Amino acid sequence: MLVCIGLALLRYPARRRTVLTAGAARTHELAAALRSMFIDAARSVSAAFRHARTYGVSISIPLIESRPVAVFAIVLAVLPPLVVLAMSQRAIFEFAPDDTLPDRKVAALLAGEHLTPPPPLPPTVFATTEVEMLRPSLGSASRDWNLLDDQFRQRLLTVFKLLEEQHGYQAVLLEGYRSPERQAELLLRGPAVTQAGPNMSYHQHGLAADVAFLRDGKLVISERDRWAMRGYELYGALAEAAGLTWGGRWKMMDLGHVELRRRGVLADEHS
Repeated sequence: MLVCIGLALLRYPARRRTVLTAGAARTHELAAALRSMFIDAARSVSAAFRHARTYGVSISIPLIESRPVAVFAIVLAVLPPLVVLAMSQRAIFEFAPDDTLPDRKVAALLAGEHLTPPPPLPPTVFATTEVEMLRPSLGSASRDWNLLDDQFRQRLLTVFKLLEEQHGYQAVLLEGYRSPERQAELLLRGPAVTQAGPNMSYHQHGLAADVAFLRDGKLVISERDRWAMRGYELYGALAEAAGLTWGGRWKMMDLGHVELRRRGVLADEHS
């Protein structure tokens, strides 16, 4: 920043301007003073290097003469990052207004018809060998759409609708609302299942859902399946367009998870 300002001042000195207001005149006086400081600093640095080459001593002594410039440079270098850090929030929870929807098609759907949940699937769909291996506790999960927050439910149904109409994927709700007791049970299974304790998940507030896909009447969850992996990518893009947070962007990815974040819902939003 200092180098750029110095070059600009050296290349465009104040005396080249002819029409000046009173305020502009003061500005150019300051610019001239800064330009002079930069010239003095450059001379000091040059003299320091010549002194070091000639006598082989430290270059710190000549630089002491330009102490005001050094202090000014340190302030300019340190202050902007401190201001940014002070004004910024932790990135782990970035909230957008509920009415901010980057995709016009999604916004039009949400503002239009009131979507209804699909009919429930037979319990046997969730009791296959693959499902038991990947989600052993899925049998006791709640898939009741009525227990979800109304706004979140409409956004998720919109994602389901567009995913099938535009890409041919039939999404399936694996789990929606989750009781604190069930959350505590899942926490005991280890961090590979969940790292959130009771009342520390948006599932407890009906603001989160886990999703997979139905292919030829069978539930496909595995991320090793290329077809399912492509579906998760499309699903995540549509979910984010609907204003939802997708678990596929987390450090510990949860590709089927989406949630509608709201301030003050969780007891500790930074955990």
